[in-house]
Amino acid sequence: MAPYQIITDATVDLSAGMIKEVPNIKIIPMEVEIGGKNYSYGPNGDISAEEFYRLQRKGNYAKTSQINPTVYFEIFEPYLKNGTDILYLCFSSGLSGMFQSASLCVEMLRYEYPERKIICIDTLCASVGEGLLVFEAMRKQEEGLSLEELTKWIMDNCLKSCHWFTVDTFEHLKYGGRVSSAAAAIGSALSIKPLLSVDEKGLLQVKEKPRGRRKAIQIMVGKMEEGWQPEISKTVIVGHGNNPEAAELLRQAVATRFEEAEIYIADIGPVIGAHTGPDMLALVYWGNNR
Repeated sequence: MAPYQIITDATVDLSAGMIKEVPNIKIIPMEVEIGGKNYSYGPNGDISAEEFYRLQRKGNYAKTSQINPTVYFEIFEPYLKNGTDILYLCFSSGLSGMFQSASLCVEMLRYEYPERKIICIDTLCASVGEGLLVFEAMRKQEEGLSLEELTKWIMDNCLKSCHWFTVDTFEHLKYGGRVSSAAAAIGSALSIKPLLSVDEKGLLQVKEKPRGRRKAIQIMVGKMEEGWQPEISKTVIVGHGNNPEAAELLRQAVATRFEEAEIYIADIGPVIGAHTGPDMLALVYWGNNR
C-alpha cells in the first residue's frame, strides 16, 4: 500500500497543541490583506492571529484570497513525484471557490501521474469545524486506515462536525455582505450577539439572535447537549478571535456539563476572522444537530 499525505488549508485553525499531536499534517498558507498590506497566514507566514486582530481593533477591515491553482500544483506535485498519494481536505465550497480551483489542479495532475491517487474532498466545514474533521482524520490515518478507508470515513462523518459561532459585532459581517446595514445597526443597538452555524451545504447561516455573550454561550452549550455524539470522538474545540477570557468561560461551561469531553482551545485565524471580526467565539463538536 502506497503511503499518502493529508493536506489542508490555513482555514483549518488547529491549535499549536493539536498540531503537535498530528505533526505530519501539511497546511497550505493563505493570503490576507489588512491595513493596505498583504500577508501570508499559516506555516512560515508573516502574520499571527494576535497581530491580525490588533490591526482589526484599530478599525481596519480585511480581505482574503482563495488559493491559486498554481499554488496547489506546487504543493501537490512533489509528493506525487516521490510516490506519495494525496488526500486534500478543502475549505467549504459554500464559502469559497477553493474546492473548484483545487479540483482543476487535481484533474491535471491525475493526467500527469496516472499511477498515483489524488483525492480532493469538499469538507463542507470551516475554521475550527474543519479543524475538528482534519484532526480526527489524522488520528484515523495514524490508526492505520488506508486512503480509501479514510476517504469513506470522512464522507460518512463530515456533516457530523457541528459548528456554532457567535460574533461580537455585526460590522465585519456587514462589510463582507453577510448581513444588511439595517440589520447590523439594529443588532448593534440591541447588543445582539448573533449565533451562526455552518449548515449541511457548507453555508454560513444566522440561527438565533441572543442578547449578550453569556446568553450566547448558554445557547451554544445547549446545542451541544441536544446533539453531542461522543461515540464518534470526544474531541471538542473552543475557538476564539483574540479573546482568551471568553474562550475560557465557554471551556468551563462545556467542561462542567460534559466531564468526558476532551477540550482544545484554538485561535480563529485571519482567514475566517476577516469576516467575523475580533472576539468571535466558537464551539464545535461531533453530533447530529448541524
